[in-house]
Amino acid sequence: MIAEAPWREAGFGLYFHWPFCQAKCPYCDFNSHVTANVDQTRWAAAYEAEIARIAVLTGPRIVSSVFIGGGTPSLMQPEVVDRIMRAVRAAWPMANDTEITMEANPASSDLTRFEGYAAAGINRLSMGIQALNDKDLRALGRLHSVAEAKTAFAAARGLFGQVSFDLIYARQGQTAADWGRELREALDMAVDHLSLYQLTIEEGTAFGARLKAGKLRNLPNEDLAADMWDMTQAVTAEYGMDNYEISNHARPDAQSKHNQIYWRCGDWAGIGPGAHGRLTLDGIRWATAAPLAPGAWLTQVEKHGHGDESKEVLSRDDQLSELLLMGLRLREGVALPRIAALSGGALTGNIAELVEMGMVEQTQTHLRTTEKGMPLLNAVLRQLLA
Repeated sequence: MIAEAPWREAGFGLYFHWPFCQAKCPYCDFNSHVTANVDQTRWAAAYEAEIARIAVLTGPRIVSSVFIGGGTPSLMQPEVVDRIMRAVRAAWPMANDTEITMEANPASSDLTRFEGYAAAGINRLSMGIQALNDKDLRALGRLHSVAEAKTAFAAARGLFGQVSFDLIYARQGQTAADWGRELREALDMAVDHLSLYQLTIEEGTAFGARLKAGKLRNLPNEDLAADMWDMTQAVTAEYGMDNYEISNHARPDAQSKHNQIYWRCGDWAGIGPGAHGRLTLDGIRWATAAPLAPGAWLTQVEKHGHGDESKEVLSRDDQLSELLLMGLRLREGVALPRIAALSGGALTGNIAELVEMGMVEQTQTHLRTTEKGMPLLNAVLRQLLA
């Protein structure tokens, strides 16, 4: 198994999954559920129990990031967030600059909630705005309007040190000119970080079913989607917000610390229904996964004392695949010594071929995807790991 040094370089973080939403968006394949009544006190106690259990496994590591995702975490009572953060601080030492992020939906956001989250220690808010067009917001199943999103965003800017928001492009009926106007409007709003995702249609979603039935019309074709990708890179660079990862753009020093733990293959504990984690314990790297169903996870924590459905050792090949899959999403790429430690030099020929094709480049320290290769990352990975 790989030694502990690599995770130490990338950091240690905590991910908490809140699985509840007001409505299920038709494009969403995340583990989210619409539930009328949630016993939030009971959920807070379960999170606290998992924090205590995992702290015994890891020992006193320094927490560099905490991320509360979902679902719609802005449906959480501020008291629940406060209990989570008090338990985290009691379990592990915190870095001086620990990033503590919470996702928020404009439809469930108000100033009082935001003030409560800030008081609990949240210092970075990530908002799911998704579109700056009311017609498209309705088509995406969103419950908020553009005006409500902008009001929530303005409130967040006054309370949190960093505020990011998401947009989806390559939507139904969207032209390159439409996206260009919307992108510039978003960049005029953005403070320091912006996540821009191309709409993908996943199996098991409402959009997936509509597409299969021939009822999801006017999606941009591959050429138009590629043009939108190219426009996105050019316009964000013009605004000083280059992508440091395929879909994530930031001003200098505002890159998401938590997501970089994933992309650099650090360690993180995944807590909550469907949450995945990676923990290096006594030199062995483990992959953990929790039950998807909220009730099953909650019952398991309460009756069996843990929230894991599975815990598996990751082989060197598994670790290498994850390192490349995640690390090549980053503009900085993957450190060559980490590749060599896991592959034993077996990828030399594959790398040389991809370099010749202009898909990747190799510096003295890193292997990284080129501008040409980044939007074709899946093909690059298939070739690299063939």
